[in-house]
Amino acid sequence: MQSSSSSPSSPGALSRRTMLAGAAAMAGATAAAAATAAPAQATPASSAPSSASSSAEAAAGSAGRRPRAVVFRNVRPFGAAKATDLVVVDGRVSDRPAPHGAKVVDGGGRIALPSLVDAHIHPDKTTWEGSWVSRRPASGIADYVAQDVELFHSQRRPVVERAYGLMSHAVSRGTRAMRAHADVAPAYGLAGVEGVAAARERLRHALDVQIVAFPQHGVIRTPGTAALLEKAAREGVIDMIGGIDPIGFDQALDDQLDVVFGIADRHGVGVDIHLHDRGDKGMRAMRGIIDRTRALSLAGKVTVSHVFCLPGLTDRELGSVAADLGDQDIALTTVAPSDSLVLPIARLREYGVRVGLGSDGVRDSWSPFGNADMMHRAHILGWVTDVRLDQELTDCYGVAAHGGADVMALPHADFEAGAPADFVLVRGECLPQVVVDMPRRDMVVHGGVVVARDGEFLD
Repeated sequence: MQSSSSSPSSPGALSRRTMLAGAAAMAGATAAAAATAAPAQATPASSAPSSASSSAEAAAGSAGRRPRAVVFRNVRPFGAAKATDLVVVDGRVSDRPAPHGAKVVDGGGRIALPSLVDAHIHPDKTTWEGSWVSRRPASGIADYVAQDVELFHSQRRPVVERAYGLMSHAVSRGTRAMRAHADVAPAYGLAGVEGVAAARERLRHALDVQIVAFPQHGVIRTPGTAALLEKAAREGVIDMIGGIDPIGFDQALDDQLDVVFGIADRHGVGVDIHLHDRGDKGMRAMRGIIDRTRALSLAGKVTVSHVFCLPGLTDRELGSVAADLGDQDIALTTVAPSDSLVLPIARLREYGVRVGLGSDGVRDSWSPFGNADMMHRAHILGWVTDVRLDQELTDCYGVAAHGGADVMALPHADFEAGAPADFVLVRGECLPQVVVDMPRRDMVVHGGVVVARDGEFLD
């Protein structure tokens, strides 16, 4: 999961602490009164017609049922100075008057912000809500992989229970969607993806999840892995096939990429490859990914995660590869590990490259750190990139909300008519201050339904 490029002579060279060195600790949560809900006749937010909201209501009418309507009263979208009412019909924002008898939820003047998207997380590995695990030194990815196996077999709770605990916690912190990487290897079979898939089913009312079959142990170096990846894709339990450092770890650039892209092409799934290799190794792998995306017409279905080879490029070199990434619509994700490894997001976007933000591992064998709180991750992104200005802080939140949505091909939860009614309510003065202070999520709404309140997930 993490970088393999640190010097092997340095103790704990691959720890996530090294990658996240200096990341700011989470600020204390602010106290806030609970928002209340009561049935009442709604006050319209606007009388302007909307084709998106009209079609939703028409669909509900044609189905012979009354539209499910909720008005979130007295909220401030994006921290606006003046509070307004947010009308939601059948899970989407509407700019039409609310139907008679709509349920009303009082927002108490709180800021309403788009829910967040975790574009890269490993919920199958977590020990979240379990007993403390003491970790041992490791000097390379192979050591961490061995410790992954030991931890997996030592856990008394199955993957589904551990993953569900972490994923529901993420919802309580304002996450509306995530791309979940689950290990696939002979040591586990498909237990990881099956466990995460079961947790996804339990959370389908509150969280949108894409699952990546991730060959953490290598595709070529670990016999039997390729067959398991094929099986996962054939059985339809996953959305994407993963890969890991085709040169630096698997030491089989063409063989690994041929297997991964071949499975994706045969079964109509996407690709999401971990690429920690830097320098020439990383760029050779990137070129191989771009070439296969083009050859197989997989534009828009490929993601590369971490991509530590890009931040060290000259501006001219970056522009050249970014142009190819934009041309093939290859998305990227970062976990903002440090100022030297975070992706140059603004520059990449100039070329139309979709870039999302993620949590990575959370309290697993690699590291005791992590919390699956994407507002905290937006805070880290701002901290490691040393931002100061309000717009810069706002942009950090945008990467955590809309950037991940772009990577997962989801509509933006931007409060426009027809947008998904996925948002969080928090106490605060303005959006930049929220990114810095990370207040408690007083209410989390998914599809117009309250799924968490006062920082607690509602089963």
